[in-house]
Amino acid sequence: MNPTGPTGPTGATEPTGATGATEPIAPATASAASASAAPVPPVRLVLCDDHAVVRAGLRALLGSDPGVAVVGEADSGAEAVALAAKLAPDVVLMDLQLGAGMDGVEATRRITAASGGSVHVLVLTTYDTDADITRAIEAGATGYLLKAERPDELFTAIRSAAAGRTALSAPVAHRVMARMRSPRPTLTDRERDILGQLSRGLTNRDIAKALFLSEATVKTHLGRVYDKLGVDTRAGAVAVAKEQRLLP
Repeated sequence: MNPTGPTGPTGATEPTGATGATEPIAPATASAASASAAPVPPVRLVLCDDHAVVRAGLRALLGSDPGVAVVGEADSGAEAVALAAKLAPDVVLMDLQLGAGMDGVEATRRITAASGGSVHVLVLTTYDTDADITRAIEAGATGYLLKAERPDELFTAIRSAAAGRTALSAPVAHRVMARMRSPRPTLTDRERDILGQLSRGLTNRDIAKALFLSEATVKTHLGRVYDKLGVDTRAGAVAVAKEQRLLP
């Protein structure tokens, strides 16, 4: 006699009552499995470069990755703006120098403003000056990549940009950090005035007349400006002043 309860055919005790019951684990449903394996949609991308050969090369490269779909191409800033509005891509891969007409910076500004930031612009260029980087980022670019980068870095940057994450080439990131660490030169009001006149292409004599100074005084101030900006030419002073937004 078994005092604990009835036995099964094999002699093992069968649990009785709710507390002894064992609930079987239900297998995953087919719908749940298929949902977890759903493919990720590709990043929809518009190319903008004024060189047809460059666009063809990029199209071939990007076409090798099923995670990226090139949905449009533009050879000008104006066309890029129009395509971004029409196609609403995830990313616009933007060159900066686009020949005559609207440049890449202005196109970036218009695309990001019109889309409310839903279309991300990733700059792809050969230019890595402080001025170019600053202008592009201020215009709303999500990332800034150099054309010398490896293909895998380009694909990574495209996915980062599509997700709204900043993507910078290593040299660009270095320049940005170096600039942030370096204090901007401090110019006096008079030095700023003279630098502003210089940026307009005026000679020392013209600057002296405009500011009611002697030419010797203008030369003295210019010498101090050169020292502070680390340049030795008028063109260099204007270039650095524009990069560092020192012009009045």
